Amino acid sequence: MGRLVLAAKITHVPSIWLSEQPGPQHGIRRNAIDGLVELGRRARARGAETFVVLDVHWQVTIGFHLNAKERHGGAYTSHELPHFIADLRYDYPGDSDLAQAIAAAAETAGLSCRAHRAPGLGLEYATLIPMHHMNHDAAVRVLPVAVNVNAGISESARFGAALRSAIDKSDRAVALLASGSLSHQFWPNDRAEAGLNAVSSAFNREVDLRVLEMWRDGRIADFLAMLPDYARHCSGEAAMGDTAMLFGALGWDRYHGRGELLGEYFGSSGTGQCNVDFSLDATP
Repeated sequence: MGRLVLAAKITHVPSIWLSEQPGPQHGIRRNAIDGLVELGRRARARGAETFVVLDVHWQVTIGFHLNAKERHGGAYTSHELPHFIADLRYDYPGDSDLAQAIAAAAETAGLSCRAHRAPGLGLEYATLIPMHHMNHDAAVRVLPVAVNVNAGISESARFGAALRSAIDKSDRAVALLASGSLSHQFWPNDRAEAGLNAVSSAFNREVDLRVLEMWRDGRIADFLAMLPDYARHCSGEAAMGDTAMLFGALGWDRYHGRGELLGEYFGSSGTGQCNVDFSLDATP
């Protein structure tokens, strides 16, 4: 039987890649990188065979989708921020079998889902940035999952539950990563460069910090009750679909675990960022 060996909410901000390049921004995201490296170490120590990445930059509008290619390879330059991420080369094994199993489980749950092997379907930076630090030697399979921006919290949570069902019935040890921000309100363009390392809204920052406290204290049911409002009022990235999927996979309000913040919460270009490892001993 398969098992979930790690479940985490992670950052993927493009300034992580910028931080690794020579120049004035070198080292600014050491905190984020250290958290990703540690999560990768924990996943490997627990025997992870596949990273399933809920990727908010692979945004879809109809149905649920998985990248089921046997191998992911190429060179990535961000169309959004080409001066931040350019020529990021990658080569990872995929997990077609698990992708097909998840798609079948989602269909059984009444959700339209497709697993794709299209040669031209590449990876987005919400997968690539974390994998660069968590899977540097490409020893672990990578399975990207799209986030449907029209699905809503409830439907995304149902998909997460179906995904977990498929994992449990598989022969895989899986690390599940919700790759997306907390609050996600960018600075206006004329303030963007000056706000590279800050959250754009005092309200968003305070709500983010309260959410981290709730996760730390195991107040999961309370958090889930506020998640739709949180996503709406704090400009949730991809409507926080990755977060809904993650908690759906953990059992939703039946999950009574806690979230461990690795490093510090930080701001990046207006958005709120973190790396959080959720305990699995309380998973139903």
